[in-house]
Amino acid sequence: MISVVCVYNNEKIFNSYLLKSLKNQSVEFELIGIDNTSNEFKSAAAALNYGGRKAKNKYIMFAHQDVSFLPNSWLEDTEKLLDSIGSFGIAGVVGMSEIGGSNPKRGRNVIKHGEPPEIWSWGNKIQKPESAQTLDECLVIVPKSNFDILKFDEKTCDGWHLYAVDYCLSVKERGFGVYVLPTEIYHLSKGTSNKKNFKFMNGPLPDDYYVILEKVLKKHADTYKVIYTTCGEWNTAYPVILQRCSILTKAFTHLCNVLK
Repeated sequence: MISVVCVYNNEKIFNSYLLKSLKNQSVEFELIGIDNTSNEFKSAAAALNYGGRKAKNKYIMFAHQDVSFLPNSWLEDTEKLLDSIGSFGIAGVVGMSEIGGSNPKRGRNVIKHGEPPEIWSWGNKIQKPESAQTLDECLVIVPKSNFDILKFDEKTCDGWHLYAVDYCLSVKERGFGVYVLPTEIYHLSKGTSNKKNFKFMNGPLPDDYYVILEKVLKKHADTYKVIYTTCGEWNTAYPVILQRCSILTKAFTHLCNVLK
């Protein structure tokens, strides 16, 4: 059986997507919903560690509030798939391979996004579990036996970004596998297309993303030369500010070429 942990800040979305979808599933599950509408928790890592400690089942799923499972047998099918993999550190539905010449070519997923739902055109569709370097935070699954030993890093990831990326890198450093699953979900959010509170000089991501990114790069610099996330590739040898500038320069150059 799977324990489902979700920290939510919008009860309507939580009820309309994740909870509604769970109620249609063909097998039993444990739901650990964490109401953060009052901002009691200041980071995803802290909230999910709190929920994860309560989990009682073999696998702990950490899912966003706006996720839906498309087939009603999703939990049942996914648990069987996880059992077939054997020993692993973490699995998810959107991931980044180290193989590929660009961010989209490294991407792996089988999900739908947005409203109305549409197949996400980014990345490569997969038909079997594939090894990855990192996973997106929208939905990840950790064996309880692993989570009992290694929690999300609340010090490094003290906001709402990159906690799964950091966890993936940490479990790989301990010799465990990271996998993307060919299990289809719907995710309402389009991620970085929501650009509230952006500052131009920070690039196309929220300010706190880069603050946490800097700490993640420093933490894993001895093991990884480049860290791949769904939002880009990041060299651990260079300050984040320089990499932001490079992204903006490339974007500006591309815009100028388009407008010519």
